[in-house]
Amino acid sequence: MDKIHNMAPPPMHIYDNRNINVSRRFVKSYAGFPRNSSGNFPEMRLSCTIDGGITGKDMVMDSGERVLTALHCGVPDRVPVNYFANPGIDGRLKRHFGLEASDNEGLLLALGVDFRRVEPPYRGPKLHPDYPERGVISDCWGNRMRKVEHGSGCYWDFCEFPLAEAGPEEVAAWPMPSPDDFDYSGIAEQCRRWRSFAVCVGDPGTADVINSSGRVRGMEQTLIDFALDEPAGTLLAERRAEIQLEVLRRTIEAAKGGIDFLWMGEDLGTQIAPLISMETFRRHLKPLHQRFIDLAASFGLPVMAHCCGSSSWVFDEWIGMGVKAVDTLQPEAANMAPEYLKRRFGGRLAFHGCISTAGALSFGSVEEVRKVCRDTLDIMMPGGGYCFAPTHLIQDNSPLENVLEMYRCAREFGRC
Repeated sequence: MDKIHNMAPPPMHIYDNRNINVSRRFVKSYAGFPRNSSGNFPEMRLSCTIDGGITGKDMVMDSGERVLTALHCGVPDRVPVNYFANPGIDGRLKRHFGLEASDNEGLLLALGVDFRRVEPPYRGPKLHPDYPERGVISDCWGNRMRKVEHGSGCYWDFCEFPLAEAGPEEVAAWPMPSPDDFDYSGIAEQCRRWRSFAVCVGDPGTADVINSSGRVRGMEQTLIDFALDEPAGTLLAERRAEIQLEVLRRTIEAAKGGIDFLWMGEDLGTQIAPLISMETFRRHLKPLHQRFIDLAASFGLPVMAHCCGSSSWVFDEWIGMGVKAVDTLQPEAANMAPEYLKRRFGGRLAFHGCISTAGALSFGSVEEVRKVCRDTLDIMMPGGGYCFAPTHLIQDNSPLENVLEMYRCAREFGRC
């Protein structure tokens, strides 16, 4: 069987929300998930058809079909659903559903989540010390974190910023993980288990420059670095990107066709305005982002880009670079209202998010949550290209009944 999963989809500009009909199907004859003569899983994903095809309304899709249809601005059978939350919310939901504390998959199934994510675990040496006397732990990149308790849970706060005053020589010598130190052996099996879901590689920290550099250099110094073309800041971003790109490449190859899209990110906005200028974006961030988008394209994978805050100013730029979908979409931020996004970018970008974690979900009544969810679906679903998801991790102060209502609304009002 010819494998067409890794063929690039048709260019975004051919899609028109007024007449798009999308049919993408899995052809499954796994029988223990055998591979074909080329060593790949025998999986076929049909491309989009314009007019005369089968819309999602006419068929029952599996999760992978549903998500990829939406990511290409098509109309699925129902709105795809995603979930992410702080651990406190995870625990309360698991207890509500009668699940074991470790049963993450059971929680996703209970909420009707269409997405799954794979990543290779780090198996390399401990590169950076912990500081237990200060309650600080370090990860393989040298990020230092301290656990902060609060009234409804806890979170990890990045602290101390060890490269805040480093020059290029110190940045060049800073220990970072090798792509050889990640374990890719379980990726294919994970994809096999989740073959009916939409499986992504990457996360909001993939390709991210500002936050990732800020965690070891401090946010103020990071913004100065890119405004003034500081060599130490540029080198730090380039070193991290080189490693991430190679880890991604090996992960996608290890998946043998089981990955559906790349998730990358860059926070580019405050609540009221851009975080950096367009000139700075084009000079420093765009070339790095383009390398990740090009890598995904070489495997025929669409890209979803995460971006917090007032970020719509960069969407036209991302469209030109090949991004297919944008994630987070916090409606409180300037120029991020669902109506504005749908009117300005609908048909050119798919949308993932829009259900605010800082509004009714945390502070409102069940009825207010229901109204927000229904209004958002009414705006974003018509014409396709929308995935129902929170705008960030659902916060620990969100009442359980509000979170449950959010996902009830996706089922009740999410039929396209």
